[in-house]
Amino acid sequence: MTCRLAFPTLESFGTWTQNALKDIGILLGNHCIMTQDKEPIIRQAYCLYLTTLIVGVFIQFSDESEFAVDLSKTGLTHVPRDLPPHVQVLDMSQNFLFELQTSDFSSLLGLKVLRLSHNRIQRLDFNVFNFNRHLEYLDLSHNHLQNISCYPVVSLKHLDLSFNDFSALPVCFEFSKLIQLDFLGLSATKFQQFDLLPVAHIYLNYILLDLGKYYVKEDETENLQILNTKTLHFIFPPNSLFSIQVNIQVNTLGYLHLTNINLNNENCHVLMKFLLELTRGPTLINITLNNVETTWKCLVSVFQFLWSKPVEYLNIYNLTIVENINEEGFTYSETKLKALKIEHVTNKVFLFTKTALYSMFAEMNIMMLTISQTAFIHMLCPQAPSTFQFLNFTQNVFTDSIFQNCSNLVRLETFILQKNGLKSLFKVSLMTKDMPSLKTLDVSWNLLESHRYEEDCIWVESIVVLNLSSNILTDSVFRCLPPKVKVLDLHNNRITNIPKDVTHLEALQELNIASNFLIDLPGCDPFSSLSVLIINHNSVFHPSADFFQSCHKIRSIDAGNNPFQCTCELREFVRNLGQVSSEVLEGWPDSYMCDYPERLKGTPLKDFHMSPLSCNTALLIVTIGATMLVLTASVTFLCLYLDLPWYLRMLCQWTQTRLRTRNVPIEDLQGTFQYHAFISYSEQDSAWVKNELVPCLEKENIQICLHERNFVPGKSIVENIINCIEKSYKSIFVLSPNFVQSEWCHYELYFAHHNLFHEGSNNLILILLEPIPQNSIPSKYHKLRALMTQRTYLEWPTEKSKHGLFWANIRAAFNIELTLIAEKNDMKN
Repeated sequence: MTCRLAFPTLESFGTWTQNALKDIGILLGNHCIMTQDKEPIIRQAYCLYLTTLIVGVFIQFSDESEFAVDLSKTGLTHVPRDLPPHVQVLDMSQNFLFELQTSDFSSLLGLKVLRLSHNRIQRLDFNVFNFNRHLEYLDLSHNHLQNISCYPVVSLKHLDLSFNDFSALPVCFEFSKLIQLDFLGLSATKFQQFDLLPVAHIYLNYILLDLGKYYVKEDETENLQILNTKTLHFIFPPNSLFSIQVNIQVNTLGYLHLTNINLNNENCHVLMKFLLELTRGPTLINITLNNVETTWKCLVSVFQFLWSKPVEYLNIYNLTIVENINEEGFTYSETKLKALKIEHVTNKVFLFTKTALYSMFAEMNIMMLTISQTAFIHMLCPQAPSTFQFLNFTQNVFTDSIFQNCSNLVRLETFILQKNGLKSLFKVSLMTKDMPSLKTLDVSWNLLESHRYEEDCIWVESIVVLNLSSNILTDSVFRCLPPKVKVLDLHNNRITNIPKDVTHLEALQELNIASNFLIDLPGCDPFSSLSVLIINHNSVFHPSADFFQSCHKIRSIDAGNNPFQCTCELREFVRNLGQVSSEVLEGWPDSYMCDYPERLKGTPLKDFHMSPLSCNTALLIVTIGATMLVLTASVTFLCLYLDLPWYLRMLCQWTQTRLRTRNVPIEDLQGTFQYHAFISYSEQDSAWVKNELVPCLEKENIQICLHERNFVPGKSIVENIINCIEKSYKSIFVLSPNFVQSEWCHYELYFAHHNLFHEGSNNLILILLEPIPQNSIPSKYHKLRALMTQRTYLEWPTEKSKHGLFWANIRAAFNIELTLIAEKNDMKN
């Protein structure tokens, strides 16, 4: 047999811890804070007990989880032999174990908790636990034990032998050594007076006596002496009339629990006789009756019997009323009873007068009355000023007529009407106007509505705690609230907005509006004292960024689990959240997630960031404008510094020149020219022509015609100029102020003016060596003026870095193979 070891990882234990703490908070909140469904006088003790119980279980689980083995419901017929020796908690309940042996547990030296309930064990020898010196908790209930052999397991604190087949109480002399025993559960079919004598010196906190199989003749009465216990719990046969006749003597009994009580008018006195000795002492203050079926007459008799007893708290759970309900006489004498609680009533009597039933409770002169989970449809107003300070009518079918015009509940401080049939908030307010001491009102889980006409709600001003949760209230509820309320619960309603003209609730300190339909956090202008705000599970997607500025007294806020839209509008709110203490912000950061846009869904708000530039339109425009301005200024500076326009112009000229040369038909050029270019220039510019222009061109195999080198002697200058221009593919004119003033140039320009300088000519290359003022060109050279304004010319750059592009433009003009005249003559011959 392989056992299931419960060795949780750190992660799983952490998850359990979080869930446990959450459940503890919910449980304590429900029972101790909001609902206040416990009587005011015992509420603090109850909450303290509940807190201690839950934390104790939590600590126990924490301590046991690492060394716990769960083998319950596994069909075991014997104790496994392979149990780990370090186990401290072993659960083998709800199996088929028949017997226990010493060897079963001898190796489990650290065993503290052993659960063996709901098996088939018939005999028990306590010696099987001889080696378990740390065993504190032993549960053997719901087996078939008939006898036991005793051995003192002195470490036991909890021993449960109830719901077995013992004929007498199984208390051995050795039990006298169980001085740490706190809980003792037993079964028996009959009693003897000194059955519990071995444990008489031990102060037990709880004794459970299962009398499900108890039987004694009708005329026979037994005695049982129980010296010291705080709580005594009897469980009687579930389907038999109450017939237990035992005189029980208890010295220090404080709490008495009786389960399974069936009464009618004939055997009602048997129960009162059973209670007579138990209620004689002054220490019994609390009686709880569970699973009670009785007639109305018998129930009233039990009330009357206990009215004069020292009992202060009477609790009845699962009450069934049978036969009939008639008016019964009752003397409301002075009583020590403070609180009566009746929960879950089944009334099998359908025809009765409301006075017979409701007046019985309405006239009780006690402080606290709880009647919940019944079919009661009404409650009468007390006929005289009542002593009620606490009323709890949870889960009945009361309507708006409850306590209308009732002026005798003058001491009532807490009134709970959860889960009834209330519909009008206005009538609820009217109900309270005659309750001058009312401080806490809980009308949650009803069908309450608020309308605009309810702006004239009349509330008693003493209310400080109001629970209106789980109704169908809308925004107008804020116009119908008690003026001095401090704690207001409106969660789970239909509120979409808090009106700006809401009545100022200056005293409001705690506001719960969770699970509504609000789209923004409320400001604190109407709630100047607000310190606690719960607004989770709403529709808040763009909360106001100035919330914390207006709500400077907030010490706790829970705004998690809302559909936050992580856009620019949320950026400022998230920044403000980051400045709030984690003690103030409940659920941070786990409950605060992006819901939109889809790419950010599930992202924690703490990880959501957007730059100021992307969220500020004005700043974005200014930034773009400044960037463009800087870029423009930078480009302008670079253009001026690097002379970019000149480069662009030269590049354009080079491209145009390449295109023009490609468009000239080759047959028009072959065999026509002897030179690639004729250069016309002023003698004063000859140094540049001979040192720069000519070497560069001839290096590229470009044939150049110069007047001093290629003019034919004996011919006139004009004739030489004409011959050179006609025999050259291009004519290059080096323009400068010197060119304009040169006499030779005048002849060359004159010829060019009459022969070559016509529009559309592509054989002309103008090089501007130096700038020529427009007014320095003679008027007779108007064609030159026109060409310089219409045609593109090449400027000689003074910067050496630009020379490369200049020469590239010159070479582009000669991007064609020409046939020299000599070659042409050879082809003809």
